[in-house]
Amino acid sequence: MSNDYPHIAFEHEASSEAEMQARAEAFYQRMDQRRSVRFFSDQPVPHTLIEYAIRTASTAPSGAHRQPWRFVAIDDPALKKEIRIAAEEEEYESYNGRMSDEWLEALAPIGTDWHKPFLEIAPWVVVCFAESYGLKEDGTKTKNFYVQESCGLACGLFIAAIHNMGLVTLTHTPSPMGFLGEILGRPKNERPFILFPVGYPAEDATVPDLQRKSLDEIVQWNRG
Repeated sequence: MSNDYPHIAFEHEASSEAEMQARAEAFYQRMDQRRSVRFFSDQPVPHTLIEYAIRTASTAPSGAHRQPWRFVAIDDPALKKEIRIAAEEEEYESYNGRMSDEWLEALAPIGTDWHKPFLEIAPWVVVCFAESYGLKEDGTKTKNFYVQESCGLACGLFIAAIHNMGLVTLTHTPSPMGFLGEILGRPKNERPFILFPVGYPAEDATVPDLQRKSLDEIVQWNRG
């Protein structure tokens, strides 16, 4: 490996196999309780919790370490209402013509429609934007690598952080999402990637009765 660029020592906390097994099982059990929630309480969530979720997201690996994610966190009621109105306009068109019958059939067990009240009720709405390319101070473009993959990894860690701290969220992707860049004043080199309402679940919240695929259905060990 080239020594032209500085490296620092990697600090690793050694654990016994028994300790690793216990930690792995505990984390799995915790994450296995995670569900996408669409019914939120309006109970306030401290700013610092959202900050730590975004900090955690930003520990994700990224192509050439370009870190092409930008998060916008919104708790202003008027701004959340504006986002809801714009999102529901797009969602109405999707549910009433844009989506194929196959897509609508696949969504039926989840019970969604174009109404998105959680965008106003949840105390926070966090939008991840993907930076298509970087910009130097002189306006010169710089290439970002594996933008989709990098932002997907960051968003996965964001979801894990939110669930781990005891809050709930939902991955919301109204299509198209260009209105988010306009409302939030983001530059042209960014495009909305995922929108996350974040908060506590409503006391009467429900989730669809769905089952995850078994381990045997999702993994192959060595050559098939």
